[in-house]
Amino acid sequence: MLRRTPLLLTVFLGLTVSNWTAAIEPDASASVYGRPAETAEAAVAPQLPRMAEAGLSGDAAVDRGADDLSPDDPEAAARAERIITACITGLARESSISARMRQRVRVGDQSMVGAGLYLQTGLGEDQRYRFESSLAADPRSHTAAAAEFFTVETLEVLDGASFWTYRRWGENPVEVHRVDVARVRQRVETVTHVTGPDAPAITQHIGGVPRILAWLREWFVFTQATSAEIDGMPVWLVEGQWIPAQAKRMFPEIAEQIQGDQVPAELLPDGVPWRVRLSIGKRELFPFRIEYLAVPGERPVATREAETVGVFELYDVRLGEPVDQTAFIYSPASNAVIDTTEGHIGGIFGPRP
Repeated sequence: MLRRTPLLLTVFLGLTVSNWTAAIEPDASASVYGRPAETAEAAVAPQLPRMAEAGLSGDAAVDRGADDLSPDDPEAAARAERIITACITGLARESSISARMRQRVRVGDQSMVGAGLYLQTGLGEDQRYRFESSLAADPRSHTAAAAEFFTVETLEVLDGASFWTYRRWGENPVEVHRVDVARVRQRVETVTHVTGPDAPAITQHIGGVPRILAWLREWFVFTQATSAEIDGMPVWLVEGQWIPAQAKRMFPEIAEQIQGDQVPAELLPDGVPWRVRLSIGKRELFPFRIEYLAVPGERPVATREAETVGVFELYDVRLGEPVDQTAFIYSPASNAVIDTTEGHIGGIFGPRP
């Protein structure tokens, strides 16, 4: 049920796993949750506190205001790109971040839900982060496929000197990976041509939420930003589509069928997002929600409207508040640590124009 496609699970499920993807098929409902949002929230993250300005249980209510631009306006895409860039930059410059995470996807006939935590503190070379995620079959889904699914647990810790990844896939042996942060920083300085005190934090080249957004910006071009509200909070709904050159590189088997500046949704492999929609707070430019849209089904598939097939949310968000520094200490219990520095730095890219 799980198929290899480089890097896609990292973005699609919000996990930083480098070599697996899920085949996604939503149910027939318009929402990936398939039930009222407040019910899904209680099931995924029961009895968790919420902040009023960051609780994203509701659907986005689009309110086209005077600050919205027509999709045909050349400035629309430029604005969308600026918002995404400012969002990524703002994450690196935030003194601290504490947020809970939840996600829901469809894997074949099975609904999978997840929850986790994201913590970040410090600036520049002193930046640290911790990302926890657990993804499992929805216990309320009763299908014959349920037995094929298992829990995927991931823990990432950037402690300054090392980037640690703990991963457990069902009954498989635990894997612990280590990346040398000093070598990552050298690589980032090489590709960005920025060194010394002006060098940016390298978190977006390491993992966690900044890495997810950096990959999205690498693969997708953002074309439209629309005003909306979620639970009364004003947000930008920023939509992006595949960059044809990137889709051709990722999926060479369909490269000859991609013409012009659009990648047809039905050409992409089942389980691969076609478009992405981010809900970014207007006030703090924080990415509260990422939605993935695709045309699901076994290929070949008829052309039809794309559906929401995955949602990744950050909620109970607290910015600039004290964070327990012990969260960024990690001492692996296993002696079988795998050094993945070479592979990691090989995937570091400079920002696209």
